[in-house]
Amino acid sequence: MTLYSYHISHEQCPPRALLALAQRAEQAGFDGAFSSDHLQPWSASQGESGFAWAWLGAALQATERLTFGIISVPGGWRYHPVVLAQAVATLGQMFPGRVPWVALGSGQAMNERATGGPWPDKAERNARLREGAEIMRALLAGETVTQRGRLTAVDARVWSLPETPTRLVGAATSVETAAWLGTWADGLLTVGTSPETLGPIVDAFRENGGADKPVFLKMDLSYAPDPAEALHQAHAEWRFNALPASVAWELPRPADFEAAARFLRPEDMHEAVLISHDLPALTERIAACAALGFDSIDLHQVGGNQAAFIDAFGERVLPALHGRKAPVIEFDPFGRKPAARAG
Repeated sequence: MTLYSYHISHEQCPPRALLALAQRAEQAGFDGAFSSDHLQPWSASQGESGFAWAWLGAALQATERLTFGIISVPGGWRYHPVVLAQAVATLGQMFPGRVPWVALGSGQAMNERATGGPWPDKAERNARLREGAEIMRALLAGETVTQRGRLTAVDARVWSLPETPTRLVGAATSVETAAWLGTWADGLLTVGTSPETLGPIVDAFRENGGADKPVFLKMDLSYAPDPAEALHQAHAEWRFNALPASVAWELPRPADFEAAARFLRPEDMHEAVLISHDLPALTERIAACAALGFDSIDLHQVGGNQAAFIDAFGERVLPALHGRKAPVIEFDPFGRKPAARAG
């Protein structure tokens, strides 16, 4: 059965607010939460970018059953893979089974080049991604690692290990990258809203070594009861992320994303975001994507009204997807932990 997670968008919400939203999502019936890991937001108008790894520890303690995922970069810019492996292992030991996988990507300039190193081309970034992942995998298996390649580790060891190593999943948005990840990654994370587009990416991963590995999806969507508002919030909040991947990899500052996205019209957002006021229609599209065999689908409400989104999906969408009765949500407006009872 496909699991459904609530997206933790550090670029769009303050960390404290995200903690309350994660609690609300748990009580609404979401199965997990998936966290972005940004140094900067896409746009200055979004105005946030909390440290995801610190937030994860608090969120795991503040919730009871949600599983958590995160996407990060082991290429040696912001994080050395030895440091990432230690972070992953500590969370895995403290909260067994609740951080089952971590997605790894090749990085974006806006998040990685701030440390001052050179920003290489995509082929070199991919090579550093795989090398960093291999170092992490060895450390999470309890090995002592010495390596001098693109990335250097000397007598590195992670001492506090979980009982079950965390899966290291590769992130891909193209058929070519998905096929490459199938040869070495523990799973696949991709992004999209259309089964017709997602199908070839999943197939490429499965046909190149990933047949028995899990696949995960992040869906960007914009829901509001009013269709005009749903379209407006998709454009206002997420047009910066609707740029082609080859552009988004290279832009170094939020102001550059604002400039590059200035000609995107609201109607252009339909290619990148599932926009609708119709909850049954949204349910049908999500179910169609789930039919491709995704183990988990992360639902990212790109606009505002996060609490209303959580409640609406908890009451009408998740029960339809899971075939279960909706919970009755009792949420304390003063921020204390919410409670739920069977409806």
